[in-house]
Amino acid sequence: MLITLVSALVLSTQTPAPARAQDGVVTTAPGVEAVETERFREAVAYANPMPRGAPEGDYPLVAWCEALVNGHVALGETLTNRDPLDLDIIRLGKLEAADFRAALNAAEPRQTAATRAAATAAAAEATAKWTPLAGQEEAVRSQAFGLFFGLPGRCEHAARRIRAGITTAPATPRDVGLE
Repeated sequence: MLITLVSALVLSTQTPAPARAQDGVVTTAPGVEAVETERFREAVAYANPMPRGAPEGDYPLVAWCEALVNGHVALGETLTNRDPLDLDIIRLGKLEAADFRAALNAAEPRQTAATRAAATAAAAEATAKWTPLAGQEEAVRSQAFGLFFGLPGRCEHAARRIRAGITTAPATPRDVGLE
């Protein structure tokens, strides 16, 4: 998602072409396309394999995702030679982490003690991925900051699902016509 956010940021700084009379949004049924698009994206996100060590459950996964983003932000903040793109990545990472935290907070009362413990363990495991970089020289930290490829797409969908209290299974590729 972070890479997606960076791409969106780059695109938003480009000057758009002048609008033409035929340009515009065509709506056939308000909201239907957005729901179907979200369902399609969710099916794809949940069908893709997760990185090794990523939790399967939505609540622990969101905790893991938040910790990865927070670790990336913290690493970026240790750099003394940050360029404007680095600063934007840090800013967007903080927004993303805050969104994950809000989802976790909203969903916490509905979680079992075991699920909360799994989330705590997942967050600790994700945080530990950044720990070895703390003592490295700045060039190594800078390279690691620049090489972070972002999160699995499932993170944003899991956050939406736990925030909304969705407990039904996510759509499958077959459900959205991909199989």
